[in-house]
Amino acid sequence: MNALPANSSSRLNGSTHPVKDRMKILHDIKVTVHRRLIERLDLTHIGENNKEEIKRQVRPVVVDLIASQAIPLNGAERLAMAEEVLDEVFGFGPLEPLLKDPEITDILVNNYREVYVEKKGKLERSDAAFRDDRHLLQIIDRIVSRVGRRVDETSPMVDARLPDGSRVNAIIPPLALNGPALSIRRFGVNPVKLDQLLEFQSVIPEMVEFLEGAVRSKLNIVISGGTGSGKTTLLNVLSSFIPANERIITIEDSAELMLQQPHVVRLETRPPNVEGLGSITQRDLLFNTLRMRPDRIILGEVRGGEALDMLQAMNTGHEGSLTTVHANSPRDALSRIEMMVSMSGLEIPIRAVRQQISSAIDLIVQTNRLIDGKRRVTCVSEIVGMEGDVVTMQEIFAFKQENVDSGGHVIGSFVATGIRPKCMNRLETAGIHLSPDLYRPGVKLRIGSPS
Repeated sequence: MNALPANSSSRLNGSTHPVKDRMKILHDIKVTVHRRLIERLDLTHIGENNKEEIKRQVRPVVVDLIASQAIPLNGAERLAMAEEVLDEVFGFGPLEPLLKDPEITDILVNNYREVYVEKKGKLERSDAAFRDDRHLLQIIDRIVSRVGRRVDETSPMVDARLPDGSRVNAIIPPLALNGPALSIRRFGVNPVKLDQLLEFQSVIPEMVEFLEGAVRSKLNIVISGGTGSGKTTLLNVLSSFIPANERIITIEDSAELMLQQPHVVRLETRPPNVEGLGSITQRDLLFNTLRMRPDRIILGEVRGGEALDMLQAMNTGHEGSLTTVHANSPRDALSRIEMMVSMSGLEIPIRAVRQQISSAIDLIVQTNRLIDGKRRVTCVSEIVGMEGDVVTMQEIFAFKQENVDSGGHVIGSFVATGIRPKCMNRLETAGIHLSPDLYRPGVKLRIGSPS
């Protein structure tokens, strides 16, 4: 950028730091231009459908307003400042350039000065920053108000979503001690497709062929994994195997599933109002869903007492259901579901709960985010029944990590255990015939090579 004369900068601010002075002057100009633009615009007529067209028409006006300010800027700098002003008016301010970057998967705002992003599984500090806490609060309020939610001192935590489906969480003082904090889990307009998962080596063709057969034959599948391990992405991919002539109902806390079938009804929970009333939970929506004649129920994530209702639905004719759960292994997933059933408020013997689980759930697909940041399906396990008081499982496919190379990349192999799934009879009854070679024991795909 062009440098202002040090003496003029010092006279304006009584300072001997021309760089800081220039930044302050540029900030003041942006505020002035922003205010004048707001005075000219009628924001009530700006909606999602016409926003880009209005933005295109307004851009020359903003450039002229900037040019009228008494500061030397070249053409590129004026255009850059114009984009920043337009982002403030039409978008999410400093977040806009980050949201336009397809490589960014997470945006983490610790406070108005610190913004981190995740690229290719690695966190790095971003140059983006907000003016102050008030500026950050304005952007948070703009995000959450678009989906009919609010954040203030009486409700200092909120979950919301962006227009593209990205998941948003915000927490503000007095709970956030260092100022407002914002977390955005990106979920692009164009969700990850099966071909991309295969290209990224997140899954292998043998796993896909088996899971596609399982979905089409209406097996009940739970996708298990930690935060950011790719559960929702995999759920989207598996849901694409559901035949187009079936009625699908999705239930989510924050709607982010993007199903491509024509017959889909999307339901979303509602938080309580200011008086603490009017909340609609996943359990409430699940009760209502059973009266809506669904062929498939997709529960975005089971996290509470709705686990019991989900198991009962799976056991009473609503086959082919899909859901996700936070857990580090298939066995942990069963333990978590047991715990969530106890949150339903009913005192059910643990053996009865495990019997419900063993008869309701057919497959558990484990996803993990490995040390190199790559997300992979690390295990496909089948629930085969009960032995005493224990739910028994068997691995069909697995990813075995062996080492990490000098570049930090995981070395390992996708393997088949050689076990013929018990559910194969159901697949064949549904007219799905898979090759026995699919389960032939041994390495199916090797990732990396020993150094």
